[in-house]
Parts: sequence; structure tokens; C-alpha cells
Amino acid sequence: MSTDKPAVRRVIVDEGSAGQRLDNFLLRELKGVPKTHVYRVIRAGEVRVNKGRAQADTRLELGDEVRIPPVRVPERAAAPAAPAREFPVVFEDEHLLVIDKPAGVAVHGGSGVSYGVIEALRRARPTAKFLELVHRLDKETSGLLMIAKKRSALVNLQDQLRDRETGKTYAALVWGDWPAKLKVIDVPLVKFIGSDGERWVRPGKEGEEDAKRSISLVKVVQTTPQFSLLDVTIKTGRTHQIRVHLQQAGHPIVGDPKYGDFEKNRTLARGGERFDRMFLHARRLRFQHPATGEEVTLEAPLPPECEKLIAP
Repeated sequence: MSTDKPAVRRVIVDEGSAGQRLDNFLLRELKGVPKTHVYRVIRAGEVRVNKGRAQADTRLELGDEVRIPPVRVPERAAAPAAPAREFPVVFEDEHLLVIDKPAGVAVHGGSGVSYGVIEALRRARPTAKFLELVHRLDKETSGLLMIAKKRSALVNLQDQLRDRETGKTYAALVWGDWPAKLKVIDVPLVKFIGSDGERWVRPGKEGEEDAKRSISLVKVVQTTPQFSLLDVTIKTGRTHQIRVHLQQAGHPIVGDPKYGDFEKNRTLARGGERFDRMFLHARRLRFQHPATGEEVTLEAPLPPECEKLIAP
């Protein structure tokens, strides 16, 4: 525990926190303090907003003064700081940043990864008041990733994703000859923890309690003797959705380390192509701009190693 005597803090709500609930604001300000304790001090009236008592669900406004009572924050072992890093920018204004994420980089720290894209960007942009992931991409997936620069943009874009009002299209290379008539995959998915402690996803059965409806639209773009290049547009954003949908259809994604054909992947990685990543790339994104409402369509070309693999 820290030996410094905690003191009352008065924090002015900035643009990055405007619109946030008081409990979520405090949990971020008091990292490491148990949730139960945070809610206890709110209920006891020790937290004040503009000198008045406030509830956990009070929405904070720009310029509000929040009085945070003395709370001892446990000392945490210092995690290695994320190295500052920028990523290729596809679109940026004062509301939103869209980058072209490389394969092999996690979007955020956690589960064995000490940092990811968001931590590296915050380090690279120390004056940015607000940077938050709008959605996620698997570590092995490359392509378009949205990062909100204002809370209002984060809420707006996440609402669009929830209401399926965005178009997210991925380029996926699969083994074998994809049947052109298979254009819609409507197979529920179930998340579970495997015996290895890892998070996995499997196809579910109709009516299964934890199964969530998942829909992927598939279009064949190109075929080669070994592969089929597909455009997959997702209507739902489930964990590992495309990877599991394509695998259960009998055509796993080339290079997928979790749901793929391991023998073929190994041969490809060791052969002349030296291709040792998963061929899944978020190539197109369509959404309404969170401030203007205008439709925005962004594209990210295939990475060079992917282009090379499918070149005639």
C-alpha cells in the first residue's frame, strides 16, 4: 500500500470525460480501488459534483467539479510502459482516427500482452485528451481500426455498430474452392474457455442457451488452384466470427493459428512463400460520421505479403 496520506482531490471534467457516468469516471480516477469501495463512498455522499451530492448514474458535464474523497489507492507493480508508436493513418479529424493496423499487434494490453495499439498511441500522443477503441480486431488480423478522439464520437459509433448500421468488409483467403452458392452463413456462435485457459468460439445449436445469432455474407473475389479469396461482410460482430464461420463451412482461413489447418499453415510458412500470418484483413469500413452524419467509406489495400501470396 502507498504510505502517502491520501488527500481530497478536485477534478474538473474535461472533454474526454464529459457525458460519462460518475461511477465509471471514479473507477478510472481510482484505478486499483475495489468497485465496492467506490460505490460505498458515492452512497455515503463523500463524492460531490459542483458541491452537491450525486448518484452513481449522474452524467458529468464539461466543466463540472468532482470532489474525490481521500481514498488509499493500492500500489501496483509498475508495468513496462508502452513504447510510443504511430500507425498508418487512413482518416483523421478532431472526432475520429482510423488506422491500418498491422497483423501481429494486439489492439490493447491484457491476457498476456502488456500493451497494444491504444497504449502505444496514447504514449505517442501525450497531449491527446481522449483516445478510446471504438471496436476491436484480433491480434492476427490486419486492417481498419477506429479510435474515437471524443466521448461523443465513441458513443455514436458504438451505437451504429450495435444497430448494425456500419458496413465492415474483410478480405479472407481460405483453403480450397469455396462454393459460389454459399453466400450467407447464419450459424449461432458460443464462447467458451478451453482446457488451455484460452478463449475459444464454436458453432452453436439452434436454441442453445449461450448461442448468439451470427451472420456473415460471403462473396468469392478470386480463385487459385489452392485458395479462394473472399469478401466477408459481417452483420454481427461476434468474437472470432469470420474465422469460425469459414472453418465450420470446411474452408479455414489460411494461416489461422487457432482454427486453421495447422499442417498446411506450417508448410506455407516454411516454403518458398514464407507466409506466416493469418490472411484476414479488415479492408473496408462504412459508417456515418459521428458529428456531421455524412456517410464515410474507407478502404485499406491488402498488405504486400498478402498481395504476393495471391499474385498470378
